[in-house]
Amino acid sequence: MSGKYKTPMLDELEKGPWPSFVTEIKKAAKKSPMADDELGQLEKSYVTKRGYWKHGGIVGVLGYGGGVIGRYSSLPEEFPGVAHFHTIRINQTSGFFYTAKALREICDIWDKYGSGLTNLHGSTGDLILLGTKTQNLEAIFAEYSSRGWDLGGSGSAMRTPSCCIGPGRCEWSNYDTLDLTYNLTQEFQDELHRPAYPYKFKIKASGCACDCVASIARADLSIIGTWKGDIQIDQTEVKKYADSGKNIQAEIIDMCPTNCMAYDGKTLRIDNAECNRCMHCIAKMTKALRPGKERGATILVGSKAPIVVGSLLSWVIVPFIKVEPPYTELKNLIRKMIEWWDDNAKPRERIGELIETKGMRPFLEAIGVPPQPQQVKEPRKDPFFFWSESDFKK
Repeated sequence: MSGKYKTPMLDELEKGPWPSFVTEIKKAAKKSPMADDELGQLEKSYVTKRGYWKHGGIVGVLGYGGGVIGRYSSLPEEFPGVAHFHTIRINQTSGFFYTAKALREICDIWDKYGSGLTNLHGSTGDLILLGTKTQNLEAIFAEYSSRGWDLGGSGSAMRTPSCCIGPGRCEWSNYDTLDLTYNLTQEFQDELHRPAYPYKFKIKASGCACDCVASIARADLSIIGTWKGDIQIDQTEVKKYADSGKNIQAEIIDMCPTNCMAYDGKTLRIDNAECNRCMHCIAKMTKALRPGKERGATILVGSKAPIVVGSLLSWVIVPFIKVEPPYTELKNLIRKMIEWWDDNAKPRERIGELIETKGMRPFLEAIGVPPQPQQVKEPRKDPFFFWSESDFKK
């Protein structure tokens, strides 16, 4: 319990088997008046079942239109420590790799100017610093930037690109997610720091269909690693899995979503023409199976994950694209997508919502991608079909 407030409601959240955010706020409250008042206001919210945060205008740092989320308490007299409680987003490293020294540097600066509370990581990917005052923003930015850190994206802008650990630790990554994410972050610096879009635009990169950053559910543009050709099979290793007790029929064959696999007790066979490259079999038998040799990515578009209603999953736009430096083809494709969305979207309309409104046809025409069967998201539901004059020209 902090010295200033009694928190019986919040104390209940410390009684379960899992680590509690309440415990961490209490630790910070021992040396931070801001964290202490945050604890008091949160307890009041649990008691009254009301929220006491409000947005009171735009705050930021000179030259940047994003990276700082303004937040104020509606009870500043009762909880003066959180009268201002702005959030700062720090551009995370590719794959979320940090040294202990780097994390200590981040936290030391934050203890100096903020509440000491952090969130690793936000749903967009940024390293989140929770709670500081308006007068501290420029000093915080100066200290972080002088040490090589930058602010992340916020508002109606490109959000900070994020990715899985890729080849840093995972041998199944079909392209270098770390290098691509760093490259895209540098390429789109202006779009990231100076909001000029109808709404947010998120890019997430996963090295395979396991999709460890949930790009298919949380990104306007999902870049998911895949391959061409046959899955590589080591029948000797397959036998070792069977001999060790793995039920290949139940755990692998029967779980295949396209029923493209067969096992007769000795030999594992795959009808690769029917395989949808979901990675299930490879993830379950990592020593026996490997992706095909020609590797790249599938480009999907349109997902979003709002808290209340309107969630969408991404769907395929480009079934296969090579993902190799300097990534010119991919960058050009991204810019075409954004340009069409920026020209046509209403305020606060995501690109997936716009495609649902306008249809796939004008979108594909704008980005110069031909229609393909893999792009079908769902069976047709509109009773009308409209032809254009160009459809009849040879």
